[in-house]
Amino acid sequence: MNNQNRATQGGPSLDLLKASAFDASPEPALVIGPDGSLVAVNEAAEALFGQGLGLLARGRFGAALPPGSALVSLLERATEEGVRVRERGVEISLFGHPSFEADGAATPLADGSVVLTLHVKGGALGAADRTGAEQAGLRTIVGLGHMLAHEIKNPLAGIRGAAQLLKTGAKAEDAPLAQLIVDETDRIRRLVDRMEAFSDDALPDCSPINIHQVLDRVKALAANGVADGLQLADDYDPSLPPAFGDEDQLIQIFLNLVKNAAEAAHARGDGRGAITVHTGYRHGVKVRSAKGQTLRSAPLEIRVQDNGPGVPAHLRESLFQPFVSTKTHGAGLGLALVAKLVAGHGGLIDFESEPGRTVFRVLLPIASEEAVPA
Repeated sequence: MNNQNRATQGGPSLDLLKASAFDASPEPALVIGPDGSLVAVNEAAEALFGQGLGLLARGRFGAALPPGSALVSLLERATEEGVRVRERGVEISLFGHPSFEADGAATPLADGSVVLTLHVKGGALGAADRTGAEQAGLRTIVGLGHMLAHEIKNPLAGIRGAAQLLKTGAKAEDAPLAQLIVDETDRIRRLVDRMEAFSDDALPDCSPINIHQVLDRVKALAANGVADGLQLADDYDPSLPPAFGDEDQLIQIFLNLVKNAAEAAHARGDGRGAITVHTGYRHGVKVRSAKGQTLRSAPLEIRVQDNGPGVPAHLRESLFQPFVSTKTHGAGLGLALVAKLVAGHGGLIDFESEPGRTVFRVLLPIASEEAVPA
């Protein structure tokens, strides 16, 4: 990050914040020094408040907070308890910005500073702003994917190779430790590969595709894997024209959605989980292009429905943003990548959810008559 613009010279936490992950975080983050001064902010925080550090840092940070602010309590608890503290539904009123509600997390640093991270709830933003936030998050993850690929994958290969060599000459009781290094290295490599997918800016290789053949393949893969033991049904409109898309990417999109639906259906725990894949044609549906300049027709509708517990209310406004997940150990990259691939096809993805019924809907363009083979 540009430390001269976003961190005061000589700030106590500057060395800790030089990692690009701080600036690359899609969530607004601020660092408050032990004396209550604002030490650093990231790009997302500057974008949220519409000001650079020079304006934000006028006076002590505490002086910018209204009396009785929950943020004061949050920062004090983090400092006193020495652990990361979270608070949901905090009213934020800072730097002259209109007040809004956000989830806050305060993480103490060794030097007495505190990192304050804000997860802005959708209610604070209009629909256009939410779309912009999601796009900004995707742009951030693209850069992060590049960084990880370059900075991590090469050392990982060396670590893995060294661990394999150690394993060949290790004592019997030490071999499991060497294998643990290999396994964990492979796990990190898989995560990096998933994040690197965001850095692929190549356009999809589109051609006329029978969407039902794609969905049948996805169902067959799921039936023998994540959807085993579930009721997996379809409700197809046989009159649909061909979609215009990249077959491999479409399989990736719908396999991810069906996988998520299967995990939600399994969460019922009563053996009655069910998934249904619907297709249909929606006349008059228009989707704005990636640059927001033109409207494109996207009438082909595919819905993936499950009868699981539903998406938690506090995640619904940010579900397609990177690092947002309903799973305890999830990386929060699957739906963000799905949204990126759908947007690359000139389509749209949205969802509706309540306990017992969650539906993800994808709208895609159809192949023009000239592109459809006889």
